[in-house]
Amino acid sequence: MRLSSLIGLLIFWLYNQRSLLNKRITMRKIAFTLLAAVMPLFSGFFPSTVHTTVSAVQGEGIILSRPFPANGMSGVVIHNFANKLEAITGYIAQVSSDGKSRLIAKEIIHHDELPTIKTPLRKGDKVIGGYLYDNVLLLAPDADTYAKITKSVHKKWFHPDLLASFLSKIGETYPTKDNLARFAKQYQVGLVYIIKRDSAVLLDPISGQIVGKRAFSGAPQKAESPFFMRLKKIDGGWFSDSAPGDYYRIMEQF
Repeated sequence: MRLSSLIGLLIFWLYNQRSLLNKRITMRKIAFTLLAAVMPLFSGFFPSTVHTTVSAVQGEGIILSRPFPANGMSGVVIHNFANKLEAITGYIAQVSSDGKSRLIAKEIIHHDELPTIKTPLRKGDKVIGGYLYDNVLLLAPDADTYAKITKSVHKKWFHPDLLASFLSKIGETYPTKDNLARFAKQYQVGLVYIIKRDSAVLLDPISGQIVGKRAFSGAPQKAESPFFMRLKKIDGGWFSDSAPGDYYRIMEQF
């Protein structure tokens, strides 16, 4: 083969390699652009878990040495007993950005045969703010919305079927702050992610406060009521399709 032919083949090969490289770079740019467009929707939406301590006790309130990132966040207080034994002694909720918090519950897990820990809050006690915040229950209007959100955010998702069964057992027909708090304690849920018509909110079920909010578009006009679930018939028969909009009216209480 002539030298000119070899040079021609080499040039052709190099051109193709450059084309492939340019395509890869273009695809990477497209992927990065899409990721950059999606990430702001969730950046800062989920409050971070914080490890801190009690710096002062004021009656039923405390001051945290390091404040939580959002007011309304709940946390657990952990007391260190002798011989490296530790126990959760109460729930608190932050009420101001300087770390002021109030005691909201002493009973962590209810059990008739277990004693209630009556240790008072003390300076130096450990505090975990946003306890179990990676454990999230999502209340969505339909299956498509539920699937899109759970696939786009890495969390330990608790399916609403669990809540449906829980409500059926206690004889209630739709979620409220009270029954969500009871559900969260029983199933170790840290946050409830709620889709409204034009927004999405994060409810801390222990404090009953909203700790995150963002705009949301694409919610369906017709929603399942009282929320999306796979269970269609439960003892009692009160889970059924109803007029469009019932879901959104229920979620407006939060």
